[in-house]
Amino acid sequence: MSDAQLEILASRAGLAVDWIDANGRPQHVKADALRAVLKGLGHPADTDAEIEASLQDLERVQQDKHLPPLMTVDSGAGLDLARYFAPGTPCQIHLEDDSVLNLSLDDDAVLPGSIPVGYQQVHIADQHFTLAVAPTHCYTVAEAVDTETARAWGLSAQLYSLRRSGDGGFGDTQALEQLARSAAERGADALAISPMHAMFSADTERFSPYSPSSRLFLNSLYASPGCILGERAVQIAIEASGLADELNDLEQQSLIDWPSAAKTKQRLLRTLYEDFRQGDHPQHADFLSFRQAGGEALENHCRFEAVQAKRAADGESLDWRHWPEDWQSPQSPALVQFAEANRNEIGFYAFSQWLIARCLERAQQAARGSGMGVGLIADLAVGADGGGSQAWSRQDELLAELTVGAPPDILNRAGQGWGISAFSPEGLKRNGFRAFIEMLRANFAHAGGLRIDHVMGLQRLWVIPMDASPREGAYLYYPVDDLLRLLALESSRHQAIVLGEDLGTVPDGLREKLIARSILGMRVLLFEQDHDGQFKPILDWPDNALATTSTHDLPTLNGWWHSRDIDWNIQLGLIDAPTVEQWSEHRLRERQALRQALSQDPQNFTDEVRNETDHVIDASVRYLGHTRAPLVLLPLEDALGVEEQSNLPGTTDTHPNWRRRLAGDAATLLDDENAARRLELLAVARIQAHERDR
Repeated sequence: MSDAQLEILASRAGLAVDWIDANGRPQHVKADALRAVLKGLGHPADTDAEIEASLQDLERVQQDKHLPPLMTVDSGAGLDLARYFAPGTPCQIHLEDDSVLNLSLDDDAVLPGSIPVGYQQVHIADQHFTLAVAPTHCYTVAEAVDTETARAWGLSAQLYSLRRSGDGGFGDTQALEQLARSAAERGADALAISPMHAMFSADTERFSPYSPSSRLFLNSLYASPGCILGERAVQIAIEASGLADELNDLEQQSLIDWPSAAKTKQRLLRTLYEDFRQGDHPQHADFLSFRQAGGEALENHCRFEAVQAKRAADGESLDWRHWPEDWQSPQSPALVQFAEANRNEIGFYAFSQWLIARCLERAQQAARGSGMGVGLIADLAVGADGGGSQAWSRQDELLAELTVGAPPDILNRAGQGWGISAFSPEGLKRNGFRAFIEMLRANFAHAGGLRIDHVMGLQRLWVIPMDASPREGAYLYYPVDDLLRLLALESSRHQAIVLGEDLGTVPDGLREKLIARSILGMRVLLFEQDHDGQFKPILDWPDNALATTSTHDLPTLNGWWHSRDIDWNIQLGLIDAPTVEQWSEHRLRERQALRQALSQDPQNFTDEVRNETDHVIDASVRYLGHTRAPLVLLPLEDALGVEEQSNLPGTTDTHPNWRRRLAGDAATLLDDENAARRLELLAVARIQAHERDR
């Protein structure tokens, strides 16, 4: 069997046969791993005959003279169509404003760059395609806050961690509204939140916000139905379903009991739906309009939820890949019959999506209406569960047979498998990037910004065959320029900024591409150290990335200062004694280096009353505020001085990931003495930075 032909096939399918690891060492993907990944991509390669057939299939696609459904181009740039047409070929451009441009390809068969920004319809020689003409950059923080030198600031919050009276055991959109108003009153321009993607209603044991069922729809558990239906309707439903004591008990718990809280919230939503559909509610017309606008995508998601509910009740697998064959396609006649027989059940899931969409819309309106220039910043997970709604409804565009992760590196010698699926590069092109565009629109819909988790995934992802070790994966490359143009176009249309989480191994050239598109990178205080271990001076921080003290996957400042993350790793047996000693010694040096960096500002460490931890957190907040970052995001946990972190990577049920709640109601949380002081320090530092740099 020819490894040379196998590697040629892998390269043509977009896989990197050779790559450089996090330590700068060259690596080569083994043949068996390539075969397994290629199979997941739809290119069988177990035998020489299969390799040859797969190569021929790819060759046919590459030689195809038919235009793809969608092509992208930058505003003002020409589009080379020499592969498809002769020079001088006439073409007609139907613009979004219904006007028509009559053009011809130039002497090099290039379509002139005079076509305006937008999704324009090109008709040429009996063929047709959509041309996405992108602005040169995404909407910027400076545009959002209407200042030439943006030195904005905001908070980041885990939505579920918020509290309000009557929330039923976890944060919701009403608590989010309250926090947004409170933050805006103190001068915040943004409030970044944890992902709100749709989860699995039939499986309440799954609650990691980064492993969703679909990134097209929302987690209806976060809805605050009283905001839409009226508090009286909610109270009647609680009394009718006998949930008052249960809701109150859940609310009193220090950690979120997701399975119980989710089931209880679903019972409440079902009671509300029954009353809603049988009555004459004034919002009924809006619900019908929402459902009609949601179209096939919404209907498919709701059908998926209903099928999963039925299978859960029957004790059968929820993973659509294990369903009866006639249910595995959203277009199958059997699904149409199922939908007809379960109209009310499907209607309930549509009702739930309507509620959460309207609630999130209200929260963004509250943020902007209170004075925030950006408002809410949504969080886009890097992928969705291969057994979930998005993978089922977009099977040609998602790789349900491969999972995403990371190769082995110095921090994780075994590599990482995240248990989620990603887009198929070939499927995206075949379908005119439909799944990517609809996902962007869904996440921009009720937000002034979008954080893209693991933004490196726009260029390449480490993909792993099902049930294989992360070591047996390979890097899969994506049409990054097309994706960035579409991102810039949708960002501009929604007037929403874009943040790219670029922590980790970033492929060569990607940061330059992100900077060119005004996509802010991410710089975390704890990581901003030089090779000698010294923390970077304030003015050495870049002006093309946001600044933050920490993230949901890292210790809080308080926890880092007291080595709480190391304690957890010791407690759970995740590290051996030599590693403990090495890590602890390194942390001691890091603490000394941070204190030295902070002490260079004479305004720090002048108050001898408070404890050292408060001094360090206060000084760190001021430190970030004085950087050139266009946006500083302060995690709510660091504003409050919380010790425990939200998520401990490498754990599932041994650490209370995604379950911690903050003390105090969202409406008054920022009145806390520590939080109020730190937000004032940050606000003043940002003003001073703006005055310095303008």
